[in-house]
Amino acid sequence: MMLVNRRQFLSVSGTTAAIAMCSPYALFANTPASHVQHSASGTLQAMQDLEQRKNRMLGYPINMASLPEEFFAWRKQLEITGLTRFPFNNIGNPYDHSPIPFNSHAFEAELIDRFGAVYGFPPDNLWGFLTNSGTDSNMHGLYLGRTILNHATGVPPKIYFTREAHYSIQILRDLLQLDWIMVATRPDGGMDTEDLERQLNNNPNHPALVVATIGTTFKGSIDPIDAIQARLKNRVAYLHLDAALFGGYLPHTRFAADLLHEANDPATGTKHKRYDSIAISCHKFFGFPSPAGLFITTRTNFERFLAQFSRIHNPEYVHQVPGTITCSRDAVKPAEFYFFSSESAFAQQAADARTMLENTDYLLKEMNNHYGDLQPVRANDRSNTVYFRTPGKAVIARYSLATMRMALGEQQASYAHVVVMPHAKQEILNRFLSDLGKH
Repeated sequence: MMLVNRRQFLSVSGTTAAIAMCSPYALFANTPASHVQHSASGTLQAMQDLEQRKNRMLGYPINMASLPEEFFAWRKQLEITGLTRFPFNNIGNPYDHSPIPFNSHAFEAELIDRFGAVYGFPPDNLWGFLTNSGTDSNMHGLYLGRTILNHATGVPPKIYFTREAHYSIQILRDLLQLDWIMVATRPDGGMDTEDLERQLNNNPNHPALVVATIGTTFKGSIDPIDAIQARLKNRVAYLHLDAALFGGYLPHTRFAADLLHEANDPATGTKHKRYDSIAISCHKFFGFPSPAGLFITTRTNFERFLAQFSRIHNPEYVHQVPGTITCSRDAVKPAEFYFFSSESAFAQQAADARTMLENTDYLLKEMNNHYGDLQPVRANDRSNTVYFRTPGKAVIARYSLATMRMALGEQQASYAHVVVMPHAKQEILNRFLSDLGKH
């Protein structure tokens, strides 16, 4: 019999055992193959059952309408080129040469050009890209703004936003280590620009990085861009718009001018900038089947940022200064989302936006007529959100309603909301109204 000493034993039982247990095969060593297959089939079955429930999704801003067959045909065309069959990578600036030829930069740049025109950016002063999410778009806006302002003054900016802003702003504020100023809101939930001016005057030695929310997460409130810009006049400031949901549909309504990057000054007849950058989510109004976002700014802002960004890293390896926080970037999403920038897609978006706002009118009217005790509120006529006192738990569960505690005078009360997305037709809303009466 061969004897081993303690060190040899520990070596075998420790390292070798650890390697063995880390093997992918070890994960299934004690699990019958039939059980693994059953688990996977059960999960797939549960996912298929979601198809029956998707139209009842009323509590979150997700367009659950089925995508047209043309979208899947477009996906097939992309697949034929090799996209999704082998690795593509959109590393870097989509408007610059990439050393990796397997990319969808051409689609991405044209996508930004088309949506830049929708938001009124000058075609010769435009830059952007497709991000991994709305939060990613906001991150690039805040990072751009922080870098530009810090370089312009030598002093880090303070960030200004309201409690109604999306929670991603709080995360990004912490990530970028920015001192924050919480700005008060008006009764409708939009930013109180008088309080903004007070806060700016209290911090005169710091540039201002202001986040305006165009469609707040719970109430659907709107921060007034022009009134904010008036308070920023003659100050060193950067204004970023988080228009995650509203930015998708407002351009296709009579309120399209709300999000234009430039406006005419009636006094001088010249155009002036209304904001610096904008973030829009692709998976909300558009119904894109995975999280993605548009980030759009001016080429002037991008080049000011790039001059500083190029100092913090050596981009020789990729033959350009990328200008994006993320290095390797998804090439599939820009190519697929390109489908939503065609003339026919814009026409469908206009029809969806019109119906969506009409259905929001309908829901608010019916709730006031039949459930006035729930105190339904719509923050403004641009909003597709109606919030109200929380109904019974069965209704909350059936329709996946978001709930929040909100101040009601000096007390707190629980509220829920319905976000009327394109899939929420009147038939669905009528069913919801009927269920409200049962619980």
